[in-house]
Parts: sequence; structure tokens; C-alpha cells
Amino acid sequence: MPQTAGTLDSQQKTTSRRPAGTLYRGNTGMWSWVLHRITGVAIFFFLLVHILDTALVRVSPEAYNAVISQYQTPIMGLGEVALVGAIVFHAFNGLRIILIDFWNAKYQRVLFYVVIGLWVVTMLGFVPRHLINVFSH
Repeated sequence: MPQTAGTLDSQQKTTSRRPAGTLYRGNTGMWSWVLHRITGVAIFFFLLVHILDTALVRVSPEAYNAVISQYQTPIMGLGEVALVGAIVFHAFNGLRIILIDFWNAKYQRVLFYVVIGLWVVTMLGFVPRHLINVFSH
């Protein structure tokens, strides 16, 4: 049977390098998924440490004050920038995921770039002000 334009025989269908019907294969959808998981895990561990160090105040107020004084260093100020960056990306990307779930997945690439743009604008507003406070003390 002659092959017409736009059709594939069974040999070509099974030897395709890229599986059909998926958004993830190294494109923006996959990177969005990876970054969402990484930022989610990072936020979880921050919250775990935050709860533990806050609980320390009931055990030993002196130890709590010592831990808090360690947090008031420039290194931790840079860590706060990373934390805010993770939270902001995770929040914007979560809204993107909701829009894709309830709207239309064909706009997922555009929405990813919207998330990156909003993240950059938000961080440009936050980082200079925060670093001025961190390094002025």
C-alpha cells in the first residue's frame, strides 16, 4: 500500500524518538515541573527548620537567642533571597498549573514565560531593598 502524505506506517510509528501525547520531554513543561518540585522541597525543609528553631524558645531561651543571632548574618540574608525566590516561583507556577488544569494546556509554554517574567519583576523589586537592609547593619 503506498504511503500518502501525512500518514505513517507501523515501522515509523514504533521507531519515533519522541513519544506522542506528552507535554514533558525536555521542554518548558518539564522544566516547570522540575523547578516546582525543587522549590516545594526547599520550602518544606525551611518550614521544618523554622518550626524546630521556634520550638527551641520553650526549651531554652538562651539557645533560641543564640540561634537567632546566627540568622542575622549576611550569609543568611542571601539565603533569605533564595527562600523568597523559591516561594515566589512556587506560588506563580502553582497558579499556572491551576490555569492549565482548568483552562487549556496548549497555553502552558506561554504561561511558563509569564511566570518567569512575573518572578523576575517581583525579585527585582525585592532583592535590592532586602540586600540594603542586610548589609546596612
